Amino acid sequence: MMPDPIPTDLPWWKGAVIYQIYPRSFQDSNGDGIGDLAGITQRLEHVARLGADAIWISPFFTSPMRDFGYDIADYCGVDPIFGTIADFDALVARAHDLGLKVTIDQVYAHTSDLHAWFQDSRAGRSSEKADWYVWADPKPDGSPPNNWQSVFGGPAWTWDARRGQYYMHQFLVSQPQLNVHLDAVQDALLGAMRFWLNRGVDGFRLDALNHSMHDPQLRDNPPAPDDGKPRTRPFDFQIRRYNQSHPDVVGFVERIRALCDNYGAVFTMAEVGGDLAEKEMKAYTAGDARLNSAYGFNFLYAPALTPALVKDTVERWPDEPGMGWPSWAFENHDAPRALSRWCAPEDRPAFARLKMALLMALRGNPILYQGEELGITQVDIPFERLQDPEAIANWPLTLSRDGARTPLPWSVGAAQAGFSSVEPWLPHGEDHLALAVDAQEADPQSLLAFTRDLIALRKGHPALRHGALDVLIADEQRLMFRRRTQDQSLLCLFNLSNRVAEWPLEAAGADTVICAVNGAAPGVLPAYGALLIEE
Repeated sequence: MMPDPIPTDLPWWKGAVIYQIYPRSFQDSNGDGIGDLAGITQRLEHVARLGADAIWISPFFTSPMRDFGYDIADYCGVDPIFGTIADFDALVARAHDLGLKVTIDQVYAHTSDLHAWFQDSRAGRSSEKADWYVWADPKPDGSPPNNWQSVFGGPAWTWDARRGQYYMHQFLVSQPQLNVHLDAVQDALLGAMRFWLNRGVDGFRLDALNHSMHDPQLRDNPPAPDDGKPRTRPFDFQIRRYNQSHPDVVGFVERIRALCDNYGAVFTMAEVGGDLAEKEMKAYTAGDARLNSAYGFNFLYAPALTPALVKDTVERWPDEPGMGWPSWAFENHDAPRALSRWCAPEDRPAFARLKMALLMALRGNPILYQGEELGITQVDIPFERLQDPEAIANWPLTLSRDGARTPLPWSVGAAQAGFSSVEPWLPHGEDHLALAVDAQEADPQSLLAFTRDLIALRKGHPALRHGALDVLIADEQRLMFRRRTQDQSLLCLFNLSNRVAEWPLEAAGADTVICAVNGAAPGVLPAYGALLIEE
């Protein structure tokens, strides 16, 4: 059966493969050891050859870099570390020439304390932007207004003598919380979004969106029951009921969508974490007037990739009217590399192929994090080289995010693996050099080549790109599901264990195999084997 053509009425992002770029670690073009926008432009052909539909660039905006760009001092500026606005324009032009869409981060929950808005707000209670941030009076004894705790440790409140009040910060002390309940703040944030839309941006990833609104009554969070997991931060001792996830976020979401609709097929994707993540993701993406997609942390921090985890996760997003469209990431700049979490070192080559096949077979948008196509592993960064403020503050109990942010290896024979001409801001992984892009380019059996083939397979089979998904088997070892459109049906079978699995009687045996992984064949399901079969 020939694949049915991809419907022309579907937006470009429906089922698109998105490649995340962490700009500090992608490519350094000016020899300062830090990646930059010109470096991204220089290496965009790698992403285009991979077959991705779009790139997502983590923050490159003006920032003191206390949280490496997620503390923004100017929403419409490019930090000199990364280049200039002209460099960004050149990046967009080159990406579009290569057929790549460009999506960028937006951080609306907080700014840097160096942002002009906050400088005005903290100047006094009668300043123009006095209520643009979350301020509160102390309790009669001078203590903070309530018991809210910050993600990075300690109270979510810091005293400011100029106003004689506390200001709220859900992350670092230097990241004051915006009062997004205020229409004027929403207008200003939408103005920043409009600035980038006018420069040709095709989409946005909305960072920590559910953190953007709090309970105006400032009620205390209730204590969290002890689930037996280690608690390394005061934040872990609370149910975050009131410091985030206010229902009014939905109204702001609808304003975002209305603005983006004015620019055509702009893709909007929320990052949502926390105890209510699934509920909020669905609320933010329901119907046709809200965001296009959302992704959470189902896989990013999971200790193991199991059939039960996949089944439970995907079945929460059925192909039903009004249901949002999911996106899936196994890795990103905040989470430990999946190969280091999910398999033994000796199994990594086989597991990397299985993992990639599964990601490309899921219903939704697969998000590849830079280096995932190479089989990059987590790097153990020594304390003296740590940059991550959360890891430094909670050492040694919090796993450093730096271990997933190390520079990408481009060339086996070049200095600093082709990333830079000087020592980079973070060290390379000792085992990464052998995984460099040029080494894998020369090997038709490499994970890089395999990933290209999988992305091409996904693009060529509408059932994989946008079809429904029905889980048929999810036992201790085996995961089997069907992807289908009206004219095409594919059976996707995975052995997620390191031992041979029994061939399921329900699986077809004589139909067309379109992808075989790690020696799998009809009737044979070896360790980490996978098959995609056209029925």
